[in-house]
Amino acid sequence: MLRSLLLATATLIALPAHAEEKPVAAPAGDTTADASAADAQDHDQPAQEVVITGTRARATADVLGGTAILAAEELTREMRPTIGETLASQPGVSATSFGPNASRPVLRGFTGDRARLLIDGIGSIDVSNTSADHAAIINPLTADRIEVLRGPSALLFSPSSIGGVVNVIDSRIPRRMAESPLHFDGIATYGSAADERAVSGVVDVPVAGKLVVHADGSYTKTGDLRSGGYVLTPALRAQAAASADPDIQALADLKGKIPNTAARTWDIAGGAAIVDESGNLGFSVSRYDSLYGVPIRYSLDPAVEAEAVRLHAKQTRFDLRGDILTETAGIHQIRMRLAAADYRHSEIEDTGEVGTTFYSQGLEGRLELVQETHGLWEGVTGGQFSTRNTRIVGEEKFLPRTESNQYGLFTLQSLDFGKLKAEAALRYEHNHLTAQADADIGNPRTDRSFDSLSASLGASYALADHLRLGINVSRSERAPTQEELFANGPHAGTQAFEIGNPDFTTEKAWGIEGTLKGSGDGWSLSAAAYYNWFTDYIYDAPTGAIEDDLPVFQYNQADARYYGFEVEGSARLAQLGKFAINADALADYVHAELVDQGPVPRIPPLRVMGGIEAQSDTLTGRVEVEHSFAQDRITAFETPTNGFTLVNASLSWKPFGADSHTSLTLSANNLFDVEARRHTSVLKDYAPLAGRDLRATLRVQL
Repeated sequence: MLRSLLLATATLIALPAHAEEKPVAAPAGDTTADASAADAQDHDQPAQEVVITGTRARATADVLGGTAILAAEELTREMRPTIGETLASQPGVSATSFGPNASRPVLRGFTGDRARLLIDGIGSIDVSNTSADHAAIINPLTADRIEVLRGPSALLFSPSSIGGVVNVIDSRIPRRMAESPLHFDGIATYGSAADERAVSGVVDVPVAGKLVVHADGSYTKTGDLRSGGYVLTPALRAQAAASADPDIQALADLKGKIPNTAARTWDIAGGAAIVDESGNLGFSVSRYDSLYGVPIRYSLDPAVEAEAVRLHAKQTRFDLRGDILTETAGIHQIRMRLAAADYRHSEIEDTGEVGTTFYSQGLEGRLELVQETHGLWEGVTGGQFSTRNTRIVGEEKFLPRTESNQYGLFTLQSLDFGKLKAEAALRYEHNHLTAQADADIGNPRTDRSFDSLSASLGASYALADHLRLGINVSRSERAPTQEELFANGPHAGTQAFEIGNPDFTTEKAWGIEGTLKGSGDGWSLSAAAYYNWFTDYIYDAPTGAIEDDLPVFQYNQADARYYGFEVEGSARLAQLGKFAINADALADYVHAELVDQGPVPRIPPLRVMGGIEAQSDTLTGRVEVEHSFAQDRITAFETPTNGFTLVNASLSWKPFGADSHTSLTLSANNLFDVEARRHTSVLKDYAPLAGRDLRATLRVQL
């Protein structure tokens, strides 16, 4: 029955499926073996981690391109209300940090369309890529694991993800039968810096033989975030102190809590799946609701009023997923993924009135055919589609009503000769964007179509047991986004009057990346160095004009260069009784510039991090130090960012023994309460990072 249902649904969709992990639930074939291995290794040391986004579960050393995985105890320790802050300590990852409630990951200096965010292989279907103050509708509390993937496998999802893709994997659609009559996973967290209180719960119940029913819910409430020092930078404080206006003078002494940063968010979902020996087919329906404030961009001009804006975001989403083992006609497995979402958010002014509302409806689907393994050769081929309708209503409308349709075909093929492994990916994509005529902002109806072809070719060679050297070459094309083409109006989130260019061509890039990965008894190493050069790179820059009391920023195209590296490693220093003493270190760096023009804005500086950990089966203690260097390679419209050092400590305890999944994690972040600002944040001069944050997280699994 399941085979017939899934094949019928795949025929109806007739388009691609999600390159996700091996169905952790499928109780048949080598698919389950791969998934079980990945599941089990979530609790092992980093050297044994498995990437499950892609064709099949693979050790990180076998994946070309830099990778990062957050799962199990590490995910519990690093979990924050936003996906950006949750991932900010991973190699090659920073965050937009537009206050504590709106923070997207920044991958190798890229964000937005160049660094896609996925939920189980499908986009978040929101408007978070249109502005830094728009939160991504992704709830880390519901995540089972998070993977950051680069290299050929990224082409499974997007031709433009040159920075990588972030795939948040959850269990809202069950993949396996529950091992007990009731499976429960609950998390309760308290964080002192924002008086953060968060609870979540997941329940899976087998109902009738092959049917599993799922429900989950979460609730988070925070107060205003407390920083580790003054709210404004020293330069702005000096300007405020010199003002003749008493209200502006008072801003020089503003410290501690960052006003207008409180939030409350709730999220519920229900789903069900049929699971049998050939695979699984299921659905889920979810509702997300968040009311949050964004930090105030204080004006030092008495004639210009600073607004305390709150955003109320809502999304209703439907997801469908199926995996089936076929073992016929050269096809090992069919994977299908479909999602539809209705999103809106209102921007509420400090008077309580709604100033602007964003509406977005989207549908996205994927179908993948995973090939049978033939000796050295395996691969996956598929396609995907997506359609989006975006509409803005209100005084700060900067885009006309737009519709975008994308259709793509892709393949990823690999050969394993033992010492030598090779991988190639190819993707074709067609994009059609339409902007309706809009008299309010002076745009005529405009239609643009783009065809792009992206490819990647790489190989790795075993220098020794458990040590591989790899190289990957890529050529990618990215179609312009609707903002880059059609923007023409005031955008309060970026404090700019944005003007697009409907005549843009596709953005093209060549890239080369070298990797060195290895692991063994008590050690692991992962290093990547990359160089990307762009033709017709799209960026925005001020024109010098002022419109609606905002500086005018015009989108342009030019050549650009990005290069950098990431390196992380760990080693066992000693074994003291039941405790293994491990040390680890991380460093990452990005250099980006527009050819003959100067630096690209908001690029993270050099960062180094080191930690030492005492680990046993039931108790783990960790102390780490992170230093972010100063960033003074800036554009004319940026300000420099001072360096900072954060010291963090944590203690995790499994009170019921090593085999129990119940744990209590205590952590202290920014122990010395320093003032820290991320250069990647548009709002860094007005919103520092959290000060000392004492956290307690209880996780219970039954």
